[in-house]
Amino acid sequence: MEINLGKLAFDVDFHPSDNLVATGLIDGDLHLYRYSTDSVPVRQLEVHAHTESCRAARFINGGRVLLTGSPDCSILATDVETGSTITRIDNAHEAAVNRLINLTESTVASGDDEGCIKVWDTRERSCCNSFNAHEDYISDMTFASDARKLLTTSGDGTLSVCNLRRNTVQTRSEFSEDELLSVVLMKNGRKVVCGSQTGIILLYSWGCFKDCSDRFTDLSFNSIDAMLKVDEDRIITGSENGIINLVGILPNRVIQPIAEHSDCPIECLAFSHDRKFLGSIAHDQMLKLWDLDTILQDTGNTQTNETEVVDSDDDEMELDKDTTKLSKGNKRKNANNEQAFGGSNNFFADL
Repeated sequence: MEINLGKLAFDVDFHPSDNLVATGLIDGDLHLYRYSTDSVPVRQLEVHAHTESCRAARFINGGRVLLTGSPDCSILATDVETGSTITRIDNAHEAAVNRLINLTESTVASGDDEGCIKVWDTRERSCCNSFNAHEDYISDMTFASDARKLLTTSGDGTLSVCNLRRNTVQTRSEFSEDELLSVVLMKNGRKVVCGSQTGIILLYSWGCFKDCSDRFTDLSFNSIDAMLKVDEDRIITGSENGIINLVGILPNRVIQPIAEHSDCPIECLAFSHDRKFLGSIAHDQMLKLWDLDTILQDTGNTQTNETEVVDSDDDEMELDKDTTKLSKGNKRKNANNEQAFGGSNNFFADL
């Protein structure tokens, strides 16, 4: 299924229990669509959420609320049923809000363009903590719920670990000589996998975050802007060349390409609540919903580009960085510049 959004989308998220998918657009709009296997997706909601682009969108509170973040530094909570504003915080961050992630049923985290991460507690109805974890934009976040640790990647080329029990930045990796754009937890939490601007996948062992233990260089020379974990051995990656790949981790291998957006950079990937669909958005202004069983069904017989794991513990990483390529953060800033657009931390008071 395809939905022509008509504008560049920056984020996509599926409802946790219903056949609804939300996207945040470059003009500040929030779109909500209902989809099914036997009919054309129907737009349920269109909200002008922000004065600048809508970079982040997440369902919270069991899917009753849509949370969005923007370079206008605001975070908005929208009622999914009515489209009405529940509450807005105009000074959620001092810089552009770039990422949102659900942590628990009652907490979410937001990350901005200057490397600041904030944790919001819906029960306390306020921002409960702030971490100055990075020097550049927060590109991605993932949560290790058992350890209560928030892992973040950044355009400054580092991975950080925020300990939510101790309310501290526990550790931060060495500079990787490359922007880190995406992160997932693998191997039952034993490995942290990061996608980079130059197409290299870096693997960190849990508890040893200073330097990567392995790296996989054979995927492509295109930035890996998005990653999803299929299972403990496989991930789905979305790259700058528009290709969506199924990739094996330890052993590291490109299993096969499974989908594409022509030559348009992939912006974001997401699974539907029942994992029947893979959602993807790209710079072709399309939201595509792929039948996950169909695109994965032949992968068992097709494997390419197998490679041995490279252990980098004793050697410096030699990353061939193309300095002419724009970072993901700069791409978003440029896109915002090309688009024409006609307080308090008590954010969750009305949720």
